Amino acid sequence: MEQETGLSKQVAVIACAAMTFYYVAILYAPTVILQLPPPSSLKEFMIRRFICAAISSIVSVILCAFILPIPSMEASYLFGVYGIRLDHIWQAVVFPLSLTSLMYAGSFALKLFLLVDSWKEHANGGISFDSINLLFQNFITWMFSTASNVLVWRNYVVAPLTEELVFRACMIPLLLCGGLKISAIIFLCPVLFSLAHLNHWMEIYIRHNYSLLKASMVVGLQLGYTVVFGSYASFLYIRTGHLLAPLVAHIFCNFMGLPVVLARRTGMASLAFVAGVITFLWLLFPITHPDLYNDRTNNCRCWRGYCSWN
Repeated sequence: MEQETGLSKQVAVIACAAMTFYYVAILYAPTVILQLPPPSSLKEFMIRRFICAAISSIVSVILCAFILPIPSMEASYLFGVYGIRLDHIWQAVVFPLSLTSLMYAGSFALKLFLLVDSWKEHANGGISFDSINLLFQNFITWMFSTASNVLVWRNYVVAPLTEELVFRACMIPLLLCGGLKISAIIFLCPVLFSLAHLNHWMEIYIRHNYSLLKASMVVGLQLGYTVVFGSYASFLYIRTGHLLAPLVAHIFCNFMGLPVVLARRTGMASLAFVAGVITFLWLLFPITHPDLYNDRTNNCRCWRGYCSWN
């Protein structure tokens, strides 16, 4: 029988649902609640959303701190509750990133084939100092344009950081402390995580002028992928106790997009994908073992011991 805690399952689930609703609702606060004029540019629109997402994350962190029966309010311990830690950093980055990259073995194989083809084309024309210099200049230009692209900041900085902070660092401690089983949490958090992306349906349906069926299919595929990734990210967070683990996986997946499963030009990409999936499943538990990311686990079913808090 599990030990009773000072937090009920109902309170934990309601708090998580409230965080989800607030995370989505506040994105529309500037125009609906504050009655600000419509943004004049995409950059202004995205900056507003960045600010709203940051506010939502801060509110969720504070709410979580008030609800959780945290034994100590010491700064290092409090940050540790959310998985924000300075220890085992390289393990929390390298191991999950390496594990996640296995799911993209097909994508890497396809990119390698395309790179070889491109290299052969340039080799036929000869490689000169001017061509190398032009390649370097194009790379520098790409770097500057990427750094100033507001969508890049959304996809690789703001969205991963705020979503992992709210849907993993805040919600998982609440649900664990509420006494929910780990298997239930790995299912519930991704569902809430996917619901936070339902606003994309309205954006696709209205702004891109898609039909109702097409918009539903696009968002349905996106939500399905979001649920799968959310389960994986929740698994990483619970197993490692490190916020960096799901964060680097989130950024990497946003960068790579959907894994390549089939490729018209070569069957090697599909073969690489299958091999990557098999290796991923084989290493999933060994490479996420809590002992690799924590000095002591105290033989508890969750890394920080939420399940024993009174």
